[in-house]
Amino acid sequence: MSKFVYVIGTADTKLDEMAWVKSCMHAAGVDAYIIDVSTSSPACSQGSEQIDINAGQIADYHPAGREHVFCNDRGKAISAMSEALLRFLVATVDDISGVLGLGGSGGTALITPGMQALPTGIPKIMLSTMASGNVAPYVGASDIAMMYTVTDLSGLNRVSRMVLTNAANMMAGAVNHAATFQNQDRPSLGLTMFGVTTSCINQLTSVLNADYDTLVFHATGNGGMSMEKLIKDGELAGVLDITLTEIDDLLFGGVLACPESRLDSVAESQIPWIGSAGALDMVNFGARASVPERYQDRHFVEHNAQVTLMRTTPEENRKLGVWIGNKLNRCNGPVCFIVPEGGFSALDCPGQPFWLPQATEAFIDGLESTVNVTDNRRIIRTPAHINSPEFCALVIKIFSEMMQHQGNTK
Repeated sequence: MSKFVYVIGTADTKLDEMAWVKSCMHAAGVDAYIIDVSTSSPACSQGSEQIDINAGQIADYHPAGREHVFCNDRGKAISAMSEALLRFLVATVDDISGVLGLGGSGGTALITPGMQALPTGIPKIMLSTMASGNVAPYVGASDIAMMYTVTDLSGLNRVSRMVLTNAANMMAGAVNHAATFQNQDRPSLGLTMFGVTTSCINQLTSVLNADYDTLVFHATGNGGMSMEKLIKDGELAGVLDITLTEIDDLLFGGVLACPESRLDSVAESQIPWIGSAGALDMVNFGARASVPERYQDRHFVEHNAQVTLMRTTPEENRKLGVWIGNKLNRCNGPVCFIVPEGGFSALDCPGQPFWLPQATEAFIDGLESTVNVTDNRRIIRTPAHINSPEFCALVIKIFSEMMQHQGNTK
């Protein structure tokens, strides 16, 4: 069966632009459907020969029915149509070769949650008037490409035709020249890394690459959630979550915070997981002047002009141990947290600025007093430093045993 690029937008205001994009893709040999997500009326796009799937048909995917979408309240209608579109995209994912959205602020907020719900690798382009600002809420942990419209999406003109044509051709290129992958016989493995744990991850991947396709994620908030999206999508056979510094920023106001849902996909999937305390000795801020006033008397390392690292206190480390422990208690699959008592980062060892053994002990106390240890849920302490060969060898040994028990080896 043929697959289609879905061209999605509000046809009551942007049908000309959607039709232009569809015609450009047809010229490039790509089949496309125009999908209307207007919220003004279920009849607004019925009978139009240009529209392939009308707004009423999409609204029918809302669990409360189309009446919940066409409610004469713009804010509620956009949220409801967004949920309906997400459910439609998930239900028809096998028919999709790509998704191209067009929108202003409302349309972008409406369309992108559905894009985020699609598997990584399906081409996704959001052509938006909002694309020159903060796009994090629209992209999330997905592979959405945001493209700025330059002019508003309010009719065709010499600028919009160029931008729309480029977007259409980008999508056509992604569809006509879809990536092919090698080494698909190797299971994928997710690892989390920060600059101060790079040595550890490099040692791990140098050994694991023989048997696994290793995917390393930068622990910058979205990095961890990108990995968790792949867990939810069933793309990872196991995880070495060595670097959990995003949780510091979540709890103590840093700039690289993960959401509260961090580690939830581990519990839901029961995937084999090894965690560690990588970079839990620091909270991340921007330039030194941007650090909140309440922290001005704390111990800092200015990594560079734009990155300031704040040493966590023993009390903060204990809170980290409790938070992580409560998350692990929800995990019934094989999980093991390995604590490197010799230090949590390149800055946390004798002679380095963040060396603070009492903070390490506070973390261990919080973790061990919280976790309900079982055969499948373990805590292991090692005197090694996180970047040492001894620590890496221990991680590989325990992970190999986990995978053998799960029957996930080659």
